[in-house]
Amino acid sequence: MKSVGVIFLLMFSSVVLNAQSLEDAKLLFDNQRYRSAETKLHASISSEPINAEAWATLIRCYLIQGKLEQASDSLALAPTSINEDPYIQVASAGLLLTKNDTIAAKQLFEEVLKKTKSKDSKIITLIAAFNIESANPNYQYAIELLHKTIKRDKKNATLYTLLGQAYRRQMNGSEAYRAFMQAIDKNPQDSKAYYELAKLFGSQGNKELNTEFLNKTIAANPSFAPAYYDLYEQFIYTNPARAKELFALYRKNSDYSIQQDYYYTDLLYLTKNYDSAIVTAQQLIGSQGNKAQPRLYKLISYSLQEKGDTTQALTYMTTFFEKEADTNFITKDYETMGLLLSATKGKEDSAISYFEKALALTSTLQEQNNLLSKLVSLSKASKNYEKEAYWLGKVYATDPSANNLTLFNWGLAAFRAKDFTQADSVFGLYVDKYSDQSFGYYWRARVNAAIDTAMEQGLAIPHYKKLIEVLAKDSLTSTSKKWMTEAYGYLATYEANTEKDYAESIQYFEKLLEIDPSNADAEKYIGILEKNLEKQKKTEGQN
Repeated sequence: MKSVGVIFLLMFSSVVLNAQSLEDAKLLFDNQRYRSAETKLHASISSEPINAEAWATLIRCYLIQGKLEQASDSLALAPTSINEDPYIQVASAGLLLTKNDTIAAKQLFEEVLKKTKSKDSKIITLIAAFNIESANPNYQYAIELLHKTIKRDKKNATLYTLLGQAYRRQMNGSEAYRAFMQAIDKNPQDSKAYYELAKLFGSQGNKELNTEFLNKTIAANPSFAPAYYDLYEQFIYTNPARAKELFALYRKNSDYSIQQDYYYTDLLYLTKNYDSAIVTAQQLIGSQGNKAQPRLYKLISYSLQEKGDTTQALTYMTTFFEKEADTNFITKDYETMGLLLSATKGKEDSAISYFEKALALTSTLQEQNNLLSKLVSLSKASKNYEKEAYWLGKVYATDPSANNLTLFNWGLAAFRAKDFTQADSVFGLYVDKYSDQSFGYYWRARVNAAIDTAMEQGLAIPHYKKLIEVLAKDSLTSTSKKWMTEAYGYLATYEANTEKDYAESIQYFEKLLEIDPSNADAEKYIGILEKNLEKQKKTEGQN
């Protein structure tokens, strides 16, 4: 009898351990630690192969991760002796639903409900869960089933939480909120209900309530890693130090994945631990080889740039552009490449090209003006005046702070690019807007003189005359004296060579001498013109 008692005790202990292992696995599942749950479930099944609930939970675990092949294999490996067990049938129906065989899935769900007389809350909970979590969900079926069950089991918080999940994913926020609050009323420690409320308010852009319910989730279940991660994402750009604390808690309470190493590398960069960020990213690249995410090269480039090493930063950024898909590039990627190239002698044209690509993706006026400023500076530095004029035109059209200097630089760039038609138009606009300033008149005169190089059309004449008129209103500075001298000299030359009006030409040269008495050329030309005038008079007298 004694040996029988020992055997019974061992068998009882094994059952208890298996039951505990299954409950542990379900808790891990609820905490979204699916890999750990898989390990527990495999251990439970190994000890008790006919545990149908363990098999069903394992299949659910695989399906929620999108592991359809593993789920199918598990169902095939389950002992044939439990094929008719409600848990196995529900799991089989869940698999059919995922494969989009919705009619067969619903028929099997209904058979199970009939078999269990719709009285087994655990089976009903599992059916609802499969219909909510599936890649091909049937939210309405789950909602109808849960409402029927709640009428008989009004104190079951899990039913309300599932109901809220179905409504939330159906985009019915008010009913989802109502169901989650009822779940919390039944069980104030229902962390899943708190988390779902956080998700609900997060989707509505209500950051305050999203944060509040994330904190309540953690208070109810300090082991729930997803809540720590969501909070970490909130703080990563605004408070990196707090984000680092939250990430440590997330990592502690979640299953390891390579993605965590990527998150940690990001955090090192954001907390300005550039050396550590570079080393960690390089280690990831070394361990993953071609599987390494291209963004690691960008992160290394950014870190090197912060350290002032633009040469190496350019190398890593170039590799990033080689490895990443074009559709994944953002404005900052192109802008950073432009900055690195602009810091490299002889790469100005390439830098301009990247800044142009960045500009095409800009979403705000501030970003646009910042990039336009860079494009203007680079174009000017590389003496690409045509590009400089083009971008200055964009600046003037879009930047509210654009002023007379912007307009002047635009016209000057067009002049240097020998686009005299555009330059004349720009300086004409300058004259219209700032009629009391001499700059527009002077440069419009210069532009038209460049167009009419032979002085045949007299295009510059009215502008030089207007320049003299404006300059005469104020006391002359060294610059205005220079411009006045140039104007009188041009007018005198035009009158002498084109109009053959030597008397008028002499008058202009005499005015020039009033400004610049030591101008030997003016005196010389006056002498020549006076002789020409005498000859002209003699010729006219003879005629």
